[in-house]
Amino acid sequence: MTLPPSLLMAWRNLWRHRRRTWLTASAMIFANALLIFGICLQTGTYQMMIDNGLRLLTGHLQVQAQGYLDDPRMRTTVAQIQPLARQLRDQLHRPAAARAQGFALLSSEQRSFGVQILGVEPAQERHISFLPAQIKRGSYLSEHAQRQLVLGSVAARNLKVGVGDEITLLGSGLDGSFAAAVLTVTGIFETGLNDLDRGLAQMHLADFQSVFSMQGAGHQIVLRSASLADVAALKTAVSQTLNSRPELTTLDWDQLQPELRQAIAADMASSWFMYGVLIILVAFSVMNTQLMAVLERIREFGVMLALGLRPARLSLLVLIETAMLALLGLVFGLLVGGSLAALLSHTGFTFPGMEEYAAQFNMDARIYPRLTFWSVMTGPLVIFTASLLASLYPALRLLGLQPLNAMRSAT
Repeated sequence: MTLPPSLLMAWRNLWRHRRRTWLTASAMIFANALLIFGICLQTGTYQMMIDNGLRLLTGHLQVQAQGYLDDPRMRTTVAQIQPLARQLRDQLHRPAAARAQGFALLSSEQRSFGVQILGVEPAQERHISFLPAQIKRGSYLSEHAQRQLVLGSVAARNLKVGVGDEITLLGSGLDGSFAAAVLTVTGIFETGLNDLDRGLAQMHLADFQSVFSMQGAGHQIVLRSASLADVAALKTAVSQTLNSRPELTTLDWDQLQPELRQAIAADMASSWFMYGVLIILVAFSVMNTQLMAVLERIREFGVMLALGLRPARLSLLVLIETAMLALLGLVFGLLVGGSLAALLSHTGFTFPGMEEYAAQFNMDARIYPRLTFWSVMTGPLVIFTASLLASLYPALRLLGLQPLNAMRSAT
């Protein structure tokens, strides 16, 4: 198949100066590969951050009573929460754990502190949260209600209690009654997050319901999705299951933790500032290459104009040359950057000290770049567009070129 004359001429002109063409193409290949790997790495890192953040307490989805998220009152409850959580587990085949939440005063023999109390199903909580794996002293709650309590390391230090000590819990029940109980500390967890270690304690859901007069109710059903990509489908399935309960709502992690999405957006914006500097450097390199090529061929262009070729065709020729050069950088950049990202997406990689840090929080120490169409193609498409825009300046110079003046040029 014969190429159109404009494409054939542009391709030949591109290789008049092979060294200059390859230098510019190499810069584009490097930039494309770097952007592909960087964006894929960031996407994978963000996914790991989200998964780890949600595995702490929030979960991928939560079923709550309408209005509880904005105004979490003790009386805004989900009735018969444990049978409903069991129904979701059976129908959707995904982990689902019922919880109740309140605030209480914990008192030891020496001190008293206010903390958030979570009533949990220990057997199900292990599939939702990695908090049970963060027990540093003692053990997690047993599967049967035995008036047990686990609390954070900072709270334990403030209260001056250890495993086996008794703590008095004082609070207000669902019906406004006085809630009081004596609980035994069975475990002390340490997450490394000071707010949690200072202000959170967990007890068995059945004990919570008894002490706070919940009458079988709770506040949240927390669900875990197979992956972030499956959250939307799981949310739809949960909503369909709850059609007969209009007083309930299904919330995904984006609604539960909007600050997590905002932090990711801020980090991506700062990264794109650095990427933008690289793209501008590549664009200037392309503009310099094409401007030199145009200035070297002024006399040739003058002859072509004298033969009847329109200036717009000459400008188009320069743009075609740039597009070919950018396409060359895009293809090889995809091969280099995409191959590296694809390899590490299977093997993963880690940084020095990452394994020790991850072990503290029961996390995976390896980072896996995530390949999607947009994580792979966004960088190359931006560079391709920036290259074409950069070539507009040398291309537009040809629109006002006069044949006689051009043929008199010293070049």
